[in-house]
Amino acid sequence: MKYLVTGGCGFVGAAICRALLEGVAGAEVTSLDNQRRRGSELNRPSLERLGVRVAHGDVRLAGDVDDLGRFDWVIDAAAEPSVLAGTAGRGTSRRQVVEHNLLGTCNLLESAARWNAGVAILSTSRVYAIEPLAALPLVEAQSRVGGTEVVAAALRLDASRPLPAGVGEGGIAESFSTMAPISLYGATKLASETLAAEYCHAVGTPLVIDRCGVMAGAGQFGRADQGIFSWWIHSWATGRRLSYIGFGGRGLQVRDCLHPLDLADILVRQMAAAEGGRPELVNVSGGVASATSLAQLSAWCTDRFGPREVAASPEGRPYDLAWVVLDHAEATRRHGWVPGRNAEAIFAEIADHAERNPGWLEQCGG
Repeated sequence: MKYLVTGGCGFVGAAICRALLEGVAGAEVTSLDNQRRRGSELNRPSLERLGVRVAHGDVRLAGDVDDLGRFDWVIDAAAEPSVLAGTAGRGTSRRQVVEHNLLGTCNLLESAARWNAGVAILSTSRVYAIEPLAALPLVEAQSRVGGTEVVAAALRLDASRPLPAGVGEGGIAESFSTMAPISLYGATKLASETLAAEYCHAVGTPLVIDRCGVMAGAGQFGRADQGIFSWWIHSWATGRRLSYIGFGGRGLQVRDCLHPLDLADILVRQMAAAEGGRPELVNVSGGVASATSLAQLSAWCTDRFGPREVAASPEGRPYDLAWVVLDHAEATRRHGWVPGRNAEAIFAEIADHAERNPGWLEQCGG
């Protein structure tokens, strides 16, 4: 089985490349990456040692994709991954976001159609509508971080009040609204999902779409807007200035977290079970079991590294949301999948990496 992983030198893409080689007998894996992101070049040597064919190219250029040859599966892990991409002062124009996240996917879909290859799209929680997410009924509560004794404040759903369609105790389901506004980043990912479904219908090829929660783990290229858990732990460990932004400046906002190897685990299962013309779309996340506020993460970091002062910046930013936790019940029902790594294990892995690599954020542009 031949696999093409775009963005294959990135944090998630590299994990998928490794998992395919380890988990699929006879797998031949090619990584396509433009090496634009600082840190991606660090993954290249280890991938090549494992036997991954690493190609330098750009998904925005159709020829870079076509020239690689035929594949059985194309896994789209290349993207501008920040919800703030394309906003003022972020260094990426709106056109670049569209070209990376939508035009690049169009090129992959067209090549996959010619190859009669299956396609796996790595999408995001940010395809869900901002306005109803911002209006979710929330209440402050004290709870533990993972399985530890660390307790701190976090927001949670207020079960005493009516919840909108698509939200329950397990979090945000696939049926939740995707109506604009969802950010330019979210819009390009949602459009990619729709185009992929149309190609699947027209060509009859297998399609998997995974809407992912916040990815986190050792070796993530740390930036606050793309990997908040990793960035926060590295920043705490190295004495960087930290601030709680928005929502009263208390760090109560909550996200779930998912290790890339757990994503790779279900992805291997999905591709093995996929059928042509029958697309699958599911949330893949750490779910409510991994949901953690910044205040809770700070308490965990205090327990691990010692106390730090965290400043308060009550003013918000565009597209910030107080509570985003995906419900992975459908993925569990279909594949018997549950995340193998809880929040505590993920945080400990990142902390170990931070202690071994104190200059990591500077090295990868964080």
